[in-house]
Amino acid sequence: MSITSPAALSASGLPSGLAGLPFAKGHGTGNDFILVADPDGAQDFSAADVAAVCDRHSGIGADGFIRAVRSEHLPEGQAILQTNPDALWFMDYRNGDGSVSEMCGNGVRVFVHFLLEEGLVDLAQGEALPIGTRAGLKTVTRTDEGYAVDMGPWEFIFPDHAAAKAMDTVVNAGGLEVPRPGLSVSMGNPHTVVALAELSELAATDLGKAPSVEPAPENGTNVEFVVPAEPLVLDGVGQLTMRVHERGVGETRSCGTGACAAAVATRFWAGAEAPNAWRVAVPGGELGIRFLAGPDGREHVELSGPAVLVARGTLL
Repeated sequence: MSITSPAALSASGLPSGLAGLPFAKGHGTGNDFILVADPDGAQDFSAADVAAVCDRHSGIGADGFIRAVRSEHLPEGQAILQTNPDALWFMDYRNGDGSVSEMCGNGVRVFVHFLLEEGLVDLAQGEALPIGTRAGLKTVTRTDEGYAVDMGPWEFIFPDHAAAKAMDTVVNAGGLEVPRPGLSVSMGNPHTVVALAELSELAATDLGKAPSVEPAPENGTNVEFVVPAEPLVLDGVGQLTMRVHERGVGETRSCGTGACAAAVATRFWAGAEAPNAWRVAVPGGELGIRFLAGPDGREHVELSGPAVLVARGTLL
């Protein structure tokens, strides 16, 4: 696919409309993002612009692109403000291929850290900040170790199949000799979780190509391959190791919503005695998951982990 015509490229090879754009680069457990501040919603980024700057060979390189914009300047943000007037900031998130995504759990932590470092918000340790996303309101609390995010309620995408069989899809992936059953979970965005028996099997799984999922959720799905620890629970906390293939990106070193979905599925498979606290090891580090009662009467998932800014610059 052609991104843009040569005449529209700057000297750097990026689309000329991006020239002079200030940006920051950040990551949450290795899941990396390009972040730009556009408080007044003045910038218009096309899918091609985002794909070009996120390209790891000819751009800056990132799993995703985050625009910080005041909620009042986006229709989705205006809708959230109707019921949550304190959600002044909206995380406009795109996948690395330029496609629009509902939510990113690692991204929203890095987003809030970016707002803080830009001087756009004040947030002391222990304080919470409401953020608008395309998956609804997310509340982010600053902690000693980073940020904790109330990701909202989870739900099964195919609830009847999940209840009857504890699986709802069949997943094929390179490196696995036979298809595997999967369980599809929505965290505001879609996930399909596959359990594997051994870490060696997880290491051999080829995520360079998107796994096939049948039937797939309507808008596609992220696919998580998980290995439960043995023993599963240590000091009251469930333990998982995970790799993930993200829609529109490929394999990433971490996925926050994916870690939540992995904990949801594994806790469901483990039965009623399974714990409500989990640690999920990913190639980029470790994430904390906690299940808690939400203000809406539904069970919510809290995601915790670090957020880091590593660079600032201006596109040429």
